[in-house]
Amino acid sequence: MNIRAFIVFTVTVLSTVIISCGNAQTTPKTSSDASSNELKYPQWEEQAKTNVRLLPKYGNRSKTEHQKEADDRLIDSYVNQHGSRTKGSEVLISIGFEYLYRKDIKTAMYRFNQAWLLDSLNTDVYWGYGAVYFSLKQPALAMTQYEEGLSINPNNSRIITDKATIYMAEYQTTNDENKLKIAISLLTQSYSLNPNDQNTLFKLSTCHFLNNDCVNAKKYYNECMRLGGRPVSQAYTMALNEKCK
Repeated sequence: MNIRAFIVFTVTVLSTVIISCGNAQTTPKTSSDASSNELKYPQWEEQAKTNVRLLPKYGNRSKTEHQKEADDRLIDSYVNQHGSRTKGSEVLISIGFEYLYRKDIKTAMYRFNQAWLLDSLNTDVYWGYGAVYFSLKQPALAMTQYEEGLSINPNNSRIITDKATIYMAEYQTTNDENKLKIAISLLTQSYSLNPNDQNTLFKLSTCHFLNNDCVNAKKYYNECMRLGGRPVSQAYTMALNEKCK
C-alpha cells in the first residue's frame, strides 16, 4: 500500500474511530429515527430551525413550562437510576456514542443534550457535540465545540484526541506537514493525560507512521495492542509491518 493510498485509508478509518471509541457500555435496543442515518448537513440545519434538540445545549433557547416539567422528570429518572446527575450524564453520553456509531445522528444529539441537561459542567458533552458535527462533515463546527469544552477543562484528553483527528483529516486533504505536526503534538498531550486510551494510542501510531517514524509508530501500536487493540484494523497492522520491518 503506497503512502498516499494509506493516508486516504487512515483518515477514513479515523473518521469512524472518532465516533466509535466512546466509553459506551449500554447498547440501545432500537433506533428511534432511522431516517437520520441519511441526513446531510443542509437538512440538519433546516430541521434545527424548528427542532432545538438538534442544537448544542438546545440552542440556549427558553423553554415552556411543559418542557421544563419534562426535563425535571428526566433528571429525576436518571438520578434515581444512577445515583447522581453526574453519573446520569455520563450514562447518556455513552448511549449517545452508541447511537452515533450506528449512524443515528439525531438521537445521538438528543442524548448529548440530555447529558448536558443533567450536568452542564460535564465537558464530555462537547466531545459528543463535536463528534456529531464531525459525522455531518462539518469539522469547523466540531472544532468550535471542542474548543468550548477545552476552555472549561483544558485537560479533557478525549476532546484533545478528537481535536487532533481534525488536523489529521486536514493533513490528508492538504498534505500540509504542519497539520500532521499539530496532530502529533495534541495526541502526545492527550497521551500524557491518559496513556491508556486505545483511541489515542492508535492515532499516535498512525501519525508517526505517516511521519515516517517507525520507532514511535510501533511503540504506540504495541501499547494499543497490549490494551486490547480495539481500533486497530488488520489493514493497518499489515501496512505497519510492511513498512516498519
